[in-house]
Amino acid sequence: MSDRQTNIRIGVIGGSGLYEMAALTDREEVSVPTPFGDPSSPYVVGMLNDRRVAFLARHGEGHRLMPSELNFRANIFGFKTLGVEWILSASAVGSLKEEYRPLDIVLPDQFLDRTRGRTSSFFGGGIVAHVGFAHPFCSVLSRIALDAATAAGARVHRGGTYVCMEGPQFSTLAESRLYRSWGMDVIGMTNLQEAKLAREAEICYTTLALVTDYDCWHEDHDNVTVDMIIATLMKNAVMAQQVVAGAVTGLPVDRGCECATALGSAIITRPDRIPAEVKRDLAPIIGKYVKE
Repeated sequence: MSDRQTNIRIGVIGGSGLYEMAALTDREEVSVPTPFGDPSSPYVVGMLNDRRVAFLARHGEGHRLMPSELNFRANIFGFKTLGVEWILSASAVGSLKEEYRPLDIVLPDQFLDRTRGRTSSFFGGGIVAHVGFAHPFCSVLSRIALDAATAAGARVHRGGTYVCMEGPQFSTLAESRLYRSWGMDVIGMTNLQEAKLAREAEICYTTLALVTDYDCWHEDHDNVTVDMIIATLMKNAVMAQQVVAGAVTGLPVDRGCECATALGSAIITRPDRIPAEVKRDLAPIIGKYVKE
């Protein structure tokens, strides 16, 4: 790849409804090969408020990929290869609380994992690492996103727990009621694996959780139609683009957060025991700690 296609530093992942960044100028598509296969789609690299940004449509062109089909490792590894240090993710979620209304934005600070068997680590195959994940979202990037959402006039909420479910089916009523009894806030299908892999790749990550509707616990749930959800998705996408553009304006910043050095003491395999092929494949991630 050329210099124009690397050292981009800011990445954006668009979820349901947010399939492109209309404000990106001087754009080009960049295909990034990875040891884990192909990302969801080519990255669209361009300029947004005088910042170079790489945008990825999470579900691929035309929304072809289910949450359980996403190649999370390839998606995040591709961003790392491009030089990205910050990822702003946008995703549709259901609300588990009355106060989080459709069209609201929630910036969660915790996860609850209800997925099954998804690959969520770059490690294995001869190398072991255990990164800290007590605080799964970057607090610095979340603050920038909060300020941008507030400035854009969004109804925004800071904090809360994102339940990451397997899908593609939505929750049963019993499950939805259980999550509410646990005090959970929103529910989606994609963000947990992205956050785990971003932390391993030492990339700051945060999520704009875009509320489309109430989950099935709500008395009005059965009155919600597909057309209503799609209309909300489109409105969410317009606001999300404004928020992302505002957040991008606040970047880059000094990375004094734990994200920037997450692997510093996490790799526990002796360097001489790590297979050469693994060292080569993971060089963009482990290269500053483990030499080939």
